[in-house]
Amino acid sequence: MKKSSLPLVSVVIPMFNVGQYIEQCIQSVLAQTFKNFEVICVDDGCTDDTLHKLARFSDPRIKLIQQSNRGLSGARNTGILASRGMYVALLDADDFWAKEKLVLHINHLNTSSDVGVSYCPSLFVNEHGNSMSIGQYPKLKNITAKDVFCRNPVGNGSAPVIRRRLLKEVAFVSYKTGRKCIFDEDLRQSEDIELWLRIALLGNWKFEGIKTPLTFYRVNDGGLSSNLSKQYASWCLAMQKNQAGHERFFKHYLPLARAYQLRYLARRAIRSGDAWQAIKLVHKALLTQPKIIIEEPARTLATYGCALMSMLPHNLYRMIEQTAIRMLPSHPTHNHQ
Repeated sequence: MKKSSLPLVSVVIPMFNVGQYIEQCIQSVLAQTFKNFEVICVDDGCTDDTLHKLARFSDPRIKLIQQSNRGLSGARNTGILASRGMYVALLDADDFWAKEKLVLHINHLNTSSDVGVSYCPSLFVNEHGNSMSIGQYPKLKNITAKDVFCRNPVGNGSAPVIRRRLLKEVAFVSYKTGRKCIFDEDLRQSEDIELWLRIALLGNWKFEGIKTPLTFYRVNDGGLSSNLSKQYASWCLAMQKNQAGHERFFKHYLPLARAYQLRYLARRAIRSGDAWQAIKLVHKALLTQPKIIIEEPARTLATYGCALMSMLPHNLYRMIEQTAIRMLPSHPTHNHQ
């Protein structure tokens, strides 16, 4: 096959029972102003109508790979390993993109040879794909390993476009399965931040964002009540993966990163209506590293206030919460928020 026939970008979409969202996701890719891409959809053991809806698309750039369920990391790895593009764009099947997403990231990477991960702000949408008038506006320039560890500027799994060369450098073979991996398949959560931190600690490539929000990230309240202790344990396991050889870095920054993670879990507890758990998590975050009040006073105090107010009647709290969110300044945020 001639090199010119290869796609420049490979869009990797893991799918597990996403029939409700997959059409909007695929349509947002096909509507891109940049056209030289392939779409690799990985069926990770779907049992709903996802494949039936995917079959409605006849575009030859769409490729389907089927496997038994491996989890998000395993599905992404399968897609990445089958991809052919110089750049790999990740897109979770319940999210979607603005039509200029690929062209702007490609321009960014083509003109910035030291950038390995290009990302952007994301706008939040609800279950129905409607704007929630809030989003993630992360730090975009001069990203350090501390920034990645503590504040994960990439934000979510549908924001980054990544150089294939970088992914080859950080790939490893699982001693459990003998399978080549980019994302760690031991992790069912926190797999994103584990990879970003692995890349940042390697130090060969820059993380850099572009200022235009190009990703629409779907917030599903139904998933917010999952076990917070399990989420925290998964984050701790993900952090342990990279400590060897970087002991000084972790000794210096782990308490701060842990405090931000606990604050994020407090916000999830608030959304799921567990007021006492939210208050407990905020207190734990502040005891772990009080510096979060100095670094991000508005968001830390807002989280504490929301935790207290979440003990109010549900409807009254939701009204106050939405008002407070809109009053917050546009501040670097991320999925550990």
